[in-house]
Amino acid sequence: MKSFGLIGFPLGHSFSKKYFDNKFIKESIPNCTFELFPMEDLSSFITLKESNSTLSGLAVTIPFKEQIIPYLDSLDNVASAVGAVNCIKINQGKYIGYNTDVIGFELSFVPFRETHQTKALILGSGGVSKAVQYVFKKIGIEYAIVGRKELLQENIISYSAIDASMIQSHQVIINCTPIGSYPFQEEKPLLPYEYISKHHLLFDMGYNPDNSLFLQEGQKVGAVTKNGLDMLMIQAEENWKIWNS
Repeated sequence: MKSFGLIGFPLGHSFSKKYFDNKFIKESIPNCTFELFPMEDLSSFITLKESNSTLSGLAVTIPFKEQIIPYLDSLDNVASAVGAVNCIKINQGKYIGYNTDVIGFELSFVPFRETHQTKALILGSGGVSKAVQYVFKKIGIEYAIVGRKELLQENIISYSAIDASMIQSHQVIINCTPIGSYPFQEEKPLLPYEYISKHHLLFDMGYNPDNSLFLQEGQKVGAVTKNGLDMLMIQAEENWKIWNS
């Protein structure tokens, strides 16, 4: 029996368990289980490692994509460069960190990007934001990170700094925050949406609901909008490849 799972908190509305449970049935994959391991801090991760000898791989979600790194034996090159991990391969007792958010975001974002979209605003500075930053550096998109507090030495500006000129010149906006996703689905990031136009691309990492208030603001003016469901499915399959390689 091989077991896989997801660590993070909260996990009540996780995509991963339903996805892998369905995968095991549809593809007739025997002797595999996927479990949720909700944990409020990583002391529980140590307990999990000691108590579950059948684990072959783990997915990692908020708030642990960066915090998990010191608990691992090694990182692959992409995870090391990004500074965040969302996939752990367990091999002969060694825990190896990977980042499949990168390929998931790149493959789901690039087909929708137009050539005039050369600057971006990245809302949020956590683990998934770091994956987006890695992709933008790779494909040549200039970006500014937007956070609750201005930290100019880290290229982070505050929401209050975003004006008409910045919205008009940054025609890609990526929401890497939980704002707009359950249980915050009645909220949206604090942006001057009146300056968004049909020339923009709005990408929300969330998928529940599938059409957040953030995305709806773009749709009002004919902007291209995209949620994070395809990204999640791509990275889930990449996780599976890594776990079984």
